[in-house]
Amino acid sequence: MTIERYETGPRMSQAVAHGDLVFLAGQVAADVVGTGVTAQTQQILEQIDRLLMATGSDKARILSATVYLADIGSFAEMNAAWDAWVDKGNPPARATVEARLAGPEYLVEIVVTAVRGKS
Repeated sequence: MTIERYETGPRMSQAVAHGDLVFLAGQVAADVVGTGVTAQTQQILEQIDRLLMATGSDKARILSATVYLADIGSFAEMNAAWDAWVDKGNPPARATVEARLAGPEYLVEIVVTAVRGKS
């Protein structure tokens, strides 16, 4: 089977598909200046939608998601954006952990694995 890479750079690809599986790289907000957890989460979820569409999938076909928070105390803020976005009929398995992210400006990072196809 062919491996397909999307938005590939010298270090990593933003998405990789193999067969029916789609793996997204950890997504962080592109515009973090003056933004909080909810706004960063909303940006990330938009990026996830875009990448899934590019690979032939969508949020209803997400198998699992891992959410990394710089401060677990912001769990409710992240969930405010997540709950407004997630496909209510097809919620993925999800874990949320506190972690030191790549830089102090990043408050949220989300990693997703999905299946190709449209729901």
